[in-house]
Amino acid sequence: MSSTNLGKKIKELRGKIDISQDQLAKKADIPFSTLVKIEAGYTPNPSMETLIKIADAFEVTIDELIGRKK
Repeated sequence: MSSTNLGKKIKELRGKIDISQDQLAKKADIPFSTLVKIEAGYTPNPSMETLIKIADAFEVTIDELIGRKK
C-alpha cells in the first residue's frame, strides 16, 4: 500500500468518527507531527508500533487500516 493511500484511509476513518488529527494523535498516543506526516504521505513506512496504535484508536484491524484484502 502506498503512503498516500494510507493517509487517505486514515483521513477517511477520522471523518467517519468525526475527530481531528490532534484528537486521533492523543487517542493513539503518537506525536501529532507523526500523524500529520503519515496522513500527508511524507512517512512512507510508519513503524508497526505506530500502525498498531492508530488501528487500535480506530478499533479496526491493521488489515482494515491499510486496506489489505484477504
